[in-house]
Amino acid sequence: MAQPGGRDLSSEAEKMSNILSLVNTFKAFDSDNDGSITAAELGGILSSLGHTASEEDVSAMVQQADKDKDGLLSLEEFLEMNTKDMELGSLRIFLTSALGSMDADEDEILTGEELHEMAENLGFPVTLADCQNMIAALDENGDGAVSFEEFQLLVNSLFD
Repeated sequence: MAQPGGRDLSSEAEKMSNILSLVNTFKAFDSDNDGSITAAELGGILSSLGHTASEEDVSAMVQQADKDKDGLLSLEEFLEMNTKDMELGSLRIFLTSALGSMDADEDEILTGEELHEMAENLGFPVTLADCQNMIAALDENGDGAVSFEEFQLLVNSLFD
């Protein structure tokens, strides 16, 4: 597998950091912790980032990104909305390879250390701390690991 060039390395790590920031932003504004955000919560996100958008604009954003038409944005829909124009390059290869190495039929979990080991094996430029932060951002029950389903949610939202 071709390893990205030197300049791409920091770019790919930066993309991963941006995705983690999006996950953390979503969780921060999911005020009722139900796994989705409303138009009002999305308006809060935009406002906190210094963007002013009318209620109509925010509602239009939700309608456009709301794939299942439930009037809410899931994490998957939120990530898709915010990464659709991002060129993910070798990050795609890394995350899909990591997902592919997990066994969906087992109750397998993935830790930050295991994700970092996969990254090293694939030549992907990411630190152990970055991998641990990614797992922590996706970790629903606080056990320091993510299930196949939790990790698959991230990968599917970025690459579908």
